[in-house]
Amino acid sequence: MSIPGSRINPAPRVAPESVVNALRNVVTPHLSDNMGRLVGAVGLTRFNKTGKLVGTAFTVKTRPGDNLILYKALMMMQPGHVLVVDGGGEQHNALVGELIRLHAEQNGCVGFVIDGAIRDVGAFESYPCYARSISHRGPYKDGPGELNVPVSIGGQVVNPGDLVVGDEDGLVFFPQECAEELLGLAGKHAQKEQDIQGEIATGRREQQWIEKFLHAKGIA
Repeated sequence: MSIPGSRINPAPRVAPESVVNALRNVVTPHLSDNMGRLVGAVGLTRFNKTGKLVGTAFTVKTRPGDNLILYKALMMMQPGHVLVVDGGGEQHNALVGELIRLHAEQNGCVGFVIDGAIRDVGAFESYPCYARSISHRGPYKDGPGELNVPVSIGGQVVNPGDLVVGDEDGLVFFPQECAEELLGLAGKHAQKEQDIQGEIATGRREQQWIEKFLHAKGIA
């Protein structure tokens, strides 16, 4: 067994295309609400103005402000992976910029999740990217780092191979084996909200969906 701090594990299996395509039609609040409202990253900003992020986590743990191990990740990633980087939330030195984005995208990487800083922000307007902050200051390249180990992203543990879904509301991560059940629950959730919208459209002040919550807490 490798000692933590220098592990380089194989790239995780990419999720089936059918699952990825289905998740493109699901908003993150519907996924989050069906995972106890406890799952998902907080504190990261979405820098792309268009596009949805759906893919498989290729995880990276690096020393804050240092991106040497990311170069090894670029050589190992497969189409459908999302580069998920635990940079310790450090905000002074950018871990990725336009050059890394270009190379990653060329090799099938579908987006970035960086718990740290980025730069060359304009390069991410149409490429899915979530990060902690922006900094013009570049990274150091000394190491150490690890690949495809559990990482911490905005308060959530992310394992290599987890599914990543990101939209304008934020980011959620979950194991691939949960996908089918979550898709079913999210579909029911979406139908429930559509029914509520229909009730709102009636224009009645009294609404059953509101009264249900009030009555449950004894508020007449």
